Amino acid sequence: MSTPTKNAARDASNNPVFQVLARSGFAVNGLLHILIGGIAIGVALSGAGGGSGGEADQSGALRQVSSTPGGLFVLWVAVIGLFALGLWQIVQVRLVDDPDAKKKWGRRASEAGKAVVYIALGVTALTFALGGSSNSSDSSQTLSARLLETPGGVFLLVAIGLAVVGGGIGFVVIGIRRTFRKQIHVPAGQAGRAVVVLGTVGYIAKGIALFVVGVLFVVAAFTYDPEKASGLDGALKALVGLPFGVAVLVAVGIGLIAYGVYLGVRARLAKL
Repeated sequence: MSTPTKNAARDASNNPVFQVLARSGFAVNGLLHILIGGIAIGVALSGAGGGSGGEADQSGALRQVSSTPGGLFVLWVAVIGLFALGLWQIVQVRLVDDPDAKKKWGRRASEAGKAVVYIALGVTALTFALGGSSNSSDSSQTLSARLLETPGGVFLLVAIGLAVVGGGIGFVVIGIRRTFRKQIHVPAGQAGRAVVVLGTVGYIAKGIALFVVGVLFVVAAFTYDPEKASGLDGALKALVGLPFGVAVLVAVGIGLIAYGVYLGVRARLAKL
């Protein structure tokens, strides 16, 4: 049954300007993932040569954007697009409907989680746009340290880690099953097949990266070492130390670039 708030949410969702801004959020997120993928490949190659590379996370990508000509303009576009996409997801929380209560609240939680991620990215982009700086790894370590100092915080840190691991597995499953096709209007012919390949590779690579991030949070909890929880940058750099780690990280970097390109395509093809 419709309610005034649900009708208002539906009207907002159908607003052409709001849709354009939300689509720009997908494009911005795509650009960030392309940059992260490129940084990850650089980390892999520099790691093989004994270097450290850059920061392979959203902060590193935004820092790279801020240092380029016209970067300030791009940052403000990123701020507007990411906040708009976050608000879009909040609207979708209200519009989710399902006769099965568990499925309905599960889907609402998923949409709300996406909203939090996009708004957090928007805040980070705003920090750089205003001339500040941010380090995702330091933020993750600070959060972990505070939790470990709090009674029962270790259990919460484990829960966070397991949730991120679950999210990573979810991304891999989406990629393998190609259920992301429900989110877009898949073009016909070769173009459609290319989009599906980009989405498949991208979701799997993103899932692997998130899985490692979650594992590092759990390791930080069990070892009482907050430095282990170093976010996406630390997770990707941790791959270098594994057998064939350089090749794995290069592959993940390429996959993240593919995911970024897919998000750019999704900005045009998304079902809104």
